[in-house]
Formats: sequence, structure tokens, C-alpha cells
Amino acid sequence: MTEADILKALSNVQEPDLGKDLVTLNMVKDIVIEGNDVSFTIVLTTPACPMKDMMRNASENAVKILVNKEAKVHVNFTANTSTNRKDNQQVLAGVKNIIAVVSGKGGVGKSTIASNLALALAEGGASVGLMDADIYGPSVPMMFGVRGARPMMKEVNGKGIIVPLEKYGIKLISIGLLVDEKNAVVWRGPMASSAIKQFITDVDWGELDYLVIDMPPGTGDIQLTVMQTIPVTGVVIVSTPQNVALADAKKAIAMFGQAQINVPIIGLVENMAYFTPAELPDNKYYLFGKEGGKRLADEYDLPFLGQIPLVQSIREGGDNGVPAMIGDDLVSQEAFRTFVSAAVRNIAIRNADMPATRQVEVVG
Repeated sequence: MTEADILKALSNVQEPDLGKDLVTLNMVKDIVIEGNDVSFTIVLTTPACPMKDMMRNASENAVKILVNKEAKVHVNFTANTSTNRKDNQQVLAGVKNIIAVVSGKGGVGKSTIASNLALALAEGGASVGLMDADIYGPSVPMMFGVRGARPMMKEVNGKGIIVPLEKYGIKLISIGLLVDEKNAVVWRGPMASSAIKQFITDVDWGELDYLVIDMPPGTGDIQLTVMQTIPVTGVVIVSTPQNVALADAKKAIAMFGQAQINVPIIGLVENMAYFTPAELPDNKYYLFGKEGGKRLADEYDLPFLGQIPLVQSIREGGDNGVPAMIGDDLVSQEAFRTFVSAAVRNIAIRNADMPATRQVEVVG
């Protein structure tokens, strides 16, 4: 067996999402051959890649069938998270992908989705930050159990820089960590937008595979500020199956998909899709309607990322500072992992196939 033989065999193994073979994508490294033992490393587009086992099995079969049926194949994995940033990287220079979690209205569980998206990405080995951009109703401090905590400050080149808190392996920043939670944030739009810019420019985010931004509901100042200040990789739209929520989700789709903004939509996730009682985990009760989010995704030709059930433990975990991905409810964790697997795949496809990430210039 030679290295050329192995590469030729692996040129028949497709990367499932990108539609090209591993060799063409330059994903095969460190081939070592010793007798019948063959080892090599596949470089994934993200540590959270859900297709590892499929690629391992296909690679092992390719070598045994096309090169040597007696071969003992050892497939290792590493990751170099894909990115499509081609801006000057004056802001968030160490961040590869910026994912905004948005909704047309409040009350659809957007912060729950953003928090567990961040945690599921980190579970897969990615480095992740979570920015709570909801100035008027920050939820991240409560959901991560850091209420009352305050981030540290450090001086860099004579400028004060905020060091984000870390909890469950996630870097966190929120206005709720800077302002007493008993006080209302009574700010006009420009002041709120200024705070968001500070979260972007004056926080030491360091090197991240993903920065998840929990956006406020609606289509207003803060959404525009984020899109104009940083090159957002794409947005995840959150809705419930309810018609009133779907109507507002259409506004979010229109905002980010229209010519003035034109930020890629990673997909749509349906929260509170059905109620599952803890004592009857196989039962589904569609309290807010059935598959409204899926129909909306189909209507706009968007990727449908999955359904998150209405489970008591998700609510309790959010209130107690232990999000679902850290808790012990397997039903909700499996739903979040399915959703995040779909999101990760669509982010990788977006980076491979779509124009470079850039700040948005809003016209009019």
C-alpha cells in the first residue's frame, strides 16, 4: 500500500454536506502506513460535525475495498472550523463564525434556543461565546446562573476592556451583568445601540469558532446596528407553531432576506412544537398547532432545523441557571442536538457556497 493508493481510495468518499470528496477538499492529512496498518486524519469543518461516524465508516470501507481487504484502518479526526470572513477583521478578529438568533416577536423562547445552541456547539468541542444583545430584557444571566456576577476589566493599550464571564465553557456578556437587575434599562435607541457596539469592540472575546448573539425580538435599531457593525455569518430564526408567531417570523425573514440587508438565513427552528409530559415521554400534544414552523420554512424555501418540545424541565432549567443541555432530560437534549447538527451543517454549506461574510450597508 502506498500513500497514493490511500488518497485514490479516499477520493471516492464524499463530504456529505459539501458534495465533494475528501481529497479534493484537502481534508486528509498525516497518512501513515505500517504493514497492513493504515492511519490518517480527516480535518473537519467544525468540531461539532455530526457526520463523523459516516465519514469514518465510508473511509474504512474505501481503503478495504479499493486497496487492501486485510487493511486495519485507523481514522483520526481534527477540526479547522470553516469561516468565510474576508473583511478587514478590525472587530471580533478572532471569531470565525457569528450566528444571530432572531425572532419576529417576544415570548417564543429565543434565549432558550440561543443558550442551548451555544452549549451544544461547545459539547462538540467548539470554542463558543454568547452575547446577550437584548438590552431591555436580558435573559442570559438567569439562564446561566450568573445573576449578580460582574465581569472583570483589564487595560489594553490604555483602553479598558471587559473580560467576559465563563460558565459551562461558554464566554458570556450581557447588560444584565453590568446593570442591577432591579433597575429598568430606560434608554432610547441610540444608547442601546451604543451598548451593543461596546459589547462588540470593548469585550475580549479571544479566539472563537462561534459567537452566538441572542438578539432582541423584532426588526429595529439593535438588529440594524449588529448587522452594520459586524459581518454576521447568518441568522437562525425562531418561531412557535402558532399563527401569530408565524406572522411575525415572516417579518424577520423579510428583514434579513431582503435586498437592503441580505444576511444569509441558516434556517428556521420551531420551538414549543409540542408538549411532552415527563411521565409520558413518547406522547406529543400539539398545544400551539402542528408543524406551522415547518410549513413556513417550506413556504420560503428555508432549511428547517428541527422542533424543540415544550418540556417542563426546559423551563425549570432556564429559571434555575441549568440550561437543558446541562440538565438530565434526554428528550430535550436530543431535540437540541438534532437542531444544532442541522444548523452546523447549514453553516458549513453557507461558508462553502455563499459570498463572503461582510458588514451590511443599509440603504434608505
